[in-house]
Amino acid sequence: MTALWGPAAVAIIIVLISLLSSVVKIAREYERGIVFRLGRLLRAKGPGVIFLIPIVDRMQKIDLRVVTLDIPRQEMMTRDNVPVTVDAVVYFRVVNPEDAVVKVENFSRATYLLAQTTLRSVLGQHELDELLSQRDKINQQLQRVIDEATEPWGIKVTLVEVRDVILPESMKRAMARQAEVERERRAKIINAEGEFQAAERLVQAAAKISTQPVALQLRYLQALTEVASEQNSTTIFPVPIDLLTPFLRRATENHGGS
Repeated sequence: MTALWGPAAVAIIIVLISLLSSVVKIAREYERGIVFRLGRLLRAKGPGVIFLIPIVDRMQKIDLRVVTLDIPRQEMMTRDNVPVTVDAVVYFRVVNPEDAVVKVENFSRATYLLAQTTLRSVLGQHELDELLSQRDKINQQLQRVIDEATEPWGIKVTLVEVRDVILPESMKRAMARQAEVERERRAKIINAEGEFQAAERLVQAAAKISTQPVALQLRYLQALTEVASEQNSTTIFPVPIDLLTPFLRRATENHGGS
């Protein structure tokens, strides 16, 4: 009798343990348990210990942590007909676990496919310059569009980032030539602006000297001083006749008087 009771007791213990495991469930802090009783949704339970009715209740756990979706590289055409290859990353989390279970079969895959198609459609509405210079604006637009579509599923898209925009080699060379030509154009404009300002200053100086002739003589003497400071053995310098006129007149007067 004792020998028969031993295996029976072990079997009873195993049944009780399995029954207890089907009755008592534990949900972590970041998990919620979606309970179905005879196929009907009750509510989300947890975290902590969750008691179920065997055979009658079924539970599905939902993770509430932020999920990262890596959108692989997509080839697309911009609005100005430039082929580009882009990839992105999407961050989302479940805010309503009941809707995430009842209203969509696989919320993670559904969000991934939606983000993939939205990436192609939204970026196709922008030109290449906008993709390269207005990255933050495009990221916000992607986040808003995807979040509006996933809201009925109980999903909150918190962030979308376009990581890289890859251009064809021919487009890279064309952009490099364009940038070089643009730099040359700006250099010529700056040079022409400098020449224009210098010409204006010369005109102003000429107008000033025309009203004060002695200024020309002072400038001449200043230039003579600058040339004399150089280490030159011979200096040839033109002398304006205006400087010699007073001396010639005086010499003529003295000669006439004598």
